Amino acid sequence: MESPVRAEPATPTLAPPAPRNHTPSLSPRAEAKEKRSEVSEGTADECEAVDTEGDPICLSLLSKMTVFVEAPAEDASEKAAAEEVAAKERAEREAQRQLLATEELIYTERNYLRLLQVCTCTIRSNLQKLQPQLPNLDSMFLYIEEVIDVSGRLLSLLDQKQVTPHDPLFLETLCDAFLSLSTDIESAYKEYLSNYNTVTALENSYKQKEPLWTEMVKVIKSSAPEVNATSLSFFLVMPVQRIARYPLLLQTIMKHTDPGHPAYSLLEQTAHAAVAVNCRINEYKRFREVADKYKKTETLTIRDKINRLNSHSIAKKTARLSQFIKHETGIAPKLVDEEFDALEGFFYLLENGIAVLHENVETYLSHLQRFLSCRPEEFDLDMDGEKPAICYKEITAALRQWILPTFEKRMRTLVHKPLCALRELLVGPRNLIRKRLDKLLDYELIEEKPSLSYDEQAVANTYKTINTLLLNELPQFNGLALTLLWGMLGAFSCLHKDLAADMEQLFQGFAQQLPHSSLEPNAFWEWAECSVLEGARMLETLCRNVEDQLNAPIVQPLSPGSQKCLKALTDKHGSGKIYQLTGHVVGTRDLDLSLNRGELVAIISEMDTRGDRRRWLVDAGGPRGYVPSSKLVRYHQVTMDPPPSPHLTVTTMDCAGGVRRHSYTPDVRRHSFSPDTPQPVRTLSMTMPCFQVSDTPW
Repeated sequence: MESPVRAEPATPTLAPPAPRNHTPSLSPRAEAKEKRSEVSEGTADECEAVDTEGDPICLSLLSKMTVFVEAPAEDASEKAAAEEVAAKERAEREAQRQLLATEELIYTERNYLRLLQVCTCTIRSNLQKLQPQLPNLDSMFLYIEEVIDVSGRLLSLLDQKQVTPHDPLFLETLCDAFLSLSTDIESAYKEYLSNYNTVTALENSYKQKEPLWTEMVKVIKSSAPEVNATSLSFFLVMPVQRIARYPLLLQTIMKHTDPGHPAYSLLEQTAHAAVAVNCRINEYKRFREVADKYKKTETLTIRDKINRLNSHSIAKKTARLSQFIKHETGIAPKLVDEEFDALEGFFYLLENGIAVLHENVETYLSHLQRFLSCRPEEFDLDMDGEKPAICYKEITAALRQWILPTFEKRMRTLVHKPLCALRELLVGPRNLIRKRLDKLLDYELIEEKPSLSYDEQAVANTYKTINTLLLNELPQFNGLALTLLWGMLGAFSCLHKDLAADMEQLFQGFAQQLPHSSLEPNAFWEWAECSVLEGARMLETLCRNVEDQLNAPIVQPLSPGSQKCLKALTDKHGSGKIYQLTGHVVGTRDLDLSLNRGELVAIISEMDTRGDRRRWLVDAGGPRGYVPSSKLVRYHQVTMDPPPSPHLTVTTMDCAGGVRRHSYTPDVRRHSFSPDTPQPVRTLSMTMPCFQVSDTPW
């Protein structure tokens, strides 16, 4: 009996998918769905061809195998196509945003430059026409010219390449232009931003004067009607905003630039450079604020200083003084900075040289003024007929009217005024150096602490800021000050060279009329030197004689009381011991006498008990005591004959009587008189009065 044979399941074979009609209206998702439905239908037909008595599990496996083999290949291709389309759309959007950011940077830069030019040219010129003129108007526009210049140079570099923002090379051109001007941008903007507080303070001072501010607003509106500005700060704040805008715009461009772009690395470097420029400008501005705070010199009254005293200030100053004493006594080590000490020493040396030069120049100019104020050539010296005197008058007139006034004006302009300005500039660094010492003492007290409070951290930051500022700025200041000082000395020398040339040109016209013009140069200078020295000696002698004569007292007869005192002192001590006081004496020590000018005393001893020869023991006609020897002079008795009678033609010496006068030095002069009629000449003996100290007050 044959056993029934079971039918083996046939090996599944996948028929090719039926052809499909692709409609353009179907989306990829709909097409995939349609494909899956067709595959399912094909699988069902194949399953029907198999023996229906077979295992139903086989039918399930066949359907599943069909799904897992065909569906993933279709989805991957569709997904790749979709991603490719999305990437293209994203790239187009990024390129569009990059283009917009680039165009924004260029457009805003041009508009920014135009508005600054309107402000500095049109508005400024119209404000200068206001009457009365605005005080310190030029300070409002300080450093803005440098900002305009660097912005114009940036746009000029972009225009020179003749590329547009649509050009692939534009980004590279923009980055190269910004990097090449980054140093100039930093220099221009840091000075402008540091001075911006002054601009706002000045504008606020204008606003306090309502009529003046109203006129300014009218001028601003009429000068720039398209922007509807009502104040200068509308324009002057633009550089403050613009320098902070550069990093944002460059970062926006970099954000929408493909990393594979050829200029991406350069763009990234430019963005970092813009951020670094802003950081350095902010740091410089902070340094300037600290410097402006501490470099000011305050003039406080005693009441103001007392009002500032409180427990905190007293404790702080006490701690500083304690730390300073510890340094001086060696109890605590002192923080030494050799670099700063060298800069400080050079600064003080430079300050001393500038102060000495300033004092010498002022003395020189004062002597020149005194020389110009004396005009001896304007007086009649009874020398009109002499050629040297005429030449002298003409030469001195030209010197005083043209050469020397011009020389003085140039000296004040080129030497004195710059020297005064330089001396005023020394005040700020000097105050900062002193303030650094105070902050250093505060910093040393908290340096060793493991943790600092908020106030202590502020103290430490202030010291570090001042120290860094001085280390960075003081070498530049010293170098510039030294350069200016050498320039002033050079100008001083050049001015004297020009003065010598002008005087030589003047004297050439009178060379033939002067008596010593024919001498050789060496002989002439020898004669000139000898003449000047002899003239100086004679002038000095004359001045000394005149001074002695002017300081000598006027002759006055002795009063009866003084004559009685003189007689008593002469009888007691002798005439050789009699002295007279040349000034008032006020006793300040024990046994000192208080005497008046002109009183007579007799010398007892020419020193005191300690051997001091500056104090003499005298007898004042009653009291005895000490008098400074410098106020005593020997008293001389001289006689003076009375003037001859007008009725007498001849007077003999025997009948010449006289009233006695008293003076320091005898001065006897003899005069001869010759009558008109031929008679024998007799000599009259007259004793002229000399200068004498009066015993009565002036």
